[in-house]
Amino acid sequence: MRALPAPFSDWFSRRGWQVHPHQQAMLDRAQAPALLLVAPTGGGKTLAGFLPTLTELADGSHKGLHTLYISPLKALAADIRRNLSTPVCEMKLPIRIEDRTGDTSHARRQRQRADPPHILLTTPESLALLLSYEDAPRIFAGLSRVIVDEIHALAESKRGDQLMLCLARLARLAPGLRRVGLSATVEDPAAIARFLARNPEPCEILHADPGPDPDIAMLTTEEPPPWAGGGGRYAIPAILDEIRRHRTTLVFHNTRAQAEIFFHHLWLANEDALPIGIHHGSLSRETRERVEAAMARGELRAIVCTGSLDLGIDWGDVDLVIQVGAPKNVKRLVQRIGRANHRYNAPSKALLVPANRFEVIECQAALQAVREHDLDGEPRGPGPLDVLCQHILVAACSAPFDADDLFAEVTTAGPYAALARADFDACLDFCATGGYALRAYDRWQRLMQRDGLWSLRDPRSARAIRMNIGTITDAGLLKVRLANRMGGQPLGEVEESFAATLTPGDTFLIGGQVVRYEGLRELTVEVSRAAGREPKVAVFSGTKFSTSTRLTERILAILREPSWPDLPDHTADWLALQRKMSRLPRHDRILVESFPAEGREHLCVYGFAGRNAQQTLGLLLTQRMEATGLHPLGFVATDYATLIWGLNPVTDPAALFDRTALSQGIETWLQGNAVMKRTFRGVALIAGLIERNHPGQRKSGRQASFSSDILYDTLRRHDPGHLMLRVTRQEAMRGLVDFGRIEAMLDRAGGRIDHLRLARVSPLAAPLLLEHGRIPVEGAGRERLIAETAARLMAEAGLG
Repeated sequence: MRALPAPFSDWFSRRGWQVHPHQQAMLDRAQAPALLLVAPTGGGKTLAGFLPTLTELADGSHKGLHTLYISPLKALAADIRRNLSTPVCEMKLPIRIEDRTGDTSHARRQRQRADPPHILLTTPESLALLLSYEDAPRIFAGLSRVIVDEIHALAESKRGDQLMLCLARLARLAPGLRRVGLSATVEDPAAIARFLARNPEPCEILHADPGPDPDIAMLTTEEPPPWAGGGGRYAIPAILDEIRRHRTTLVFHNTRAQAEIFFHHLWLANEDALPIGIHHGSLSRETRERVEAAMARGELRAIVCTGSLDLGIDWGDVDLVIQVGAPKNVKRLVQRIGRANHRYNAPSKALLVPANRFEVIECQAALQAVREHDLDGEPRGPGPLDVLCQHILVAACSAPFDADDLFAEVTTAGPYAALARADFDACLDFCATGGYALRAYDRWQRLMQRDGLWSLRDPRSARAIRMNIGTITDAGLLKVRLANRMGGQPLGEVEESFAATLTPGDTFLIGGQVVRYEGLRELTVEVSRAAGREPKVAVFSGTKFSTSTRLTERILAILREPSWPDLPDHTADWLALQRKMSRLPRHDRILVESFPAEGREHLCVYGFAGRNAQQTLGLLLTQRMEATGLHPLGFVATDYATLIWGLNPVTDPAALFDRTALSQGIETWLQGNAVMKRTFRGVALIAGLIERNHPGQRKSGRQASFSSDILYDTLRRHDPGHLMLRVTRQEAMRGLVDFGRIEAMLDRAGGRIDHLRLARVSPLAAPLLLEHGRIPVEGAGRERLIAETAARLMAEAGLG
């Protein structure tokens, strides 16, 4: 066992602390090439990751950069800098710590390149930018350790793939570099270890004591959840009571729009004027930092938030987490629960608030999974080729390279360990020429080969490449500011598509306040405050989650139970009536109901394949129905079912599920579909085919979409085998379309389709008639009309 140096052991003693076993293990294994530490939130895993660094730097002999810390969030990097500064200052260690993110000033970034600190805290994007400079070999020459925090979050996205390519480059610049991954929630530690390791080297896994199980339950409310919807407004009185009873509460929502709506109504109901803030990724940096600072000072009783606060900012006073809306993913729920009682061996307290009646079942399934430590997670495929294309261009910015050497380097990155040389060469050819259909255009002739080495054809293009580094693609966001001649206070961002619907005088919600749209000036939405007006809800970019496969299996298992003593009576009675009137869905069969309602024929398909897949299924089935003369009129989809309405009844739904026909249908539908164009735009931005930012100007989302649409149509006509189209199809099938889950649904059913013809809407199908967009009701009385419609439909289903 490696003993702590005296200054460190004394510092621990003065604080009344003892080194945790996993912290000691990290110190003992400090020379391992790669380590993954899985430790509970509040278990001191960040200090465990940094202890070897601090002890190695304590004697002041190391010059230059020693440790690189990488986190998915800029705010987390700043938080870690504050927390690390405490032991460094109190032990008087000769260590300089700085952070470098998109918020860091240009002058400071320049100084950091010339004189790097001992510890640099940064993000994947900032690291990629540093590696693009010609002086990268000098900056990283003495680098000894890399710490990747919240690695599970990075491993789920292209940001993680980009980071692993950057670590492969760092390993060449700094031989002997050691890697450390830190995470609190990992469903498959071995997979994360393979992701982090430098292929073919192994990565050791250290497990800390997981600590006590969380104190987690479903919130009891006087009013039962509504039949449909996702806002959780019905629970506001009970949530306010919980906020009053606790020191600090985080109220999580799954989308930014839902967070804004909920915060607005929570504030209207906040008669005690409790200090409550809002935090999400579309708010301005100034607004987010103001809320974070107030939270750190203990001035707020609650924050309504989204995934922007999922990760490990250390706020020890948070003693309750409330999740509004079904969590969709157990791993994300566990991560959020860990924000409460951010201390070792203290149980986290959390409450789940189902937003509608069906989500009661999903929340019950999530509670079971958390108690049984059953984390979910969809396996990721190989490293995406659009990210590799960007990495090749970044490498060329730094220095000329040999293709064989770069291929060997890239395949040491975990996500690219199985990369075929043909795919690498296709990416290199794309970066050099743009591909067959585009090689005649100078703008895509970016690389050339001379004396066996590849380099930039025009060194001046390095600036544009650097300005477009990153894998986060926005959906055409516009800044929102208070209007005045000097450029007013920034409030955040909204999607360009939403801004296009506004006319002067319209009001909308942002940052919890109602603002009035005044006009658009230089790609900025100018607004004024308009308290008391009834607002629209802005469209915010951000992931809309589908329920995970593992959680779906648990929901179906609950439906198989003979009775439901753990569910509230209102939900158990609902399921019992469904079983009496129709059937409950099963894992190994597809339940299809058909019935008349509201003067139309309806078909309800219970696929339990997740929202994206059920949406795609609706498109494919209506396409098939149209071809067979059944005249469908529309459909609506949720995570568990697709409801189609039309003019004619369906007598043989089994014919609609012919696998070959569905596969042909998806290919036909994808050809000119907006989903493909949207996916292509993201792929093209990452790969560098189109630019988000250009020196001296910024391309609007609409301009970028226009350019990408033209390119997409051109490539489809003249080069259908183009690399970007191949990557686009793979992305669309796996992401927005999620056809794989439709195939999995067909596989588990094995052709077993139960069709029930009913005289009226079934209890389980009735809420789908109330889904957003299904009943267009406008005007001042819309809430009352929606309630009356819900009562009528439920009465028809036998639930009145």
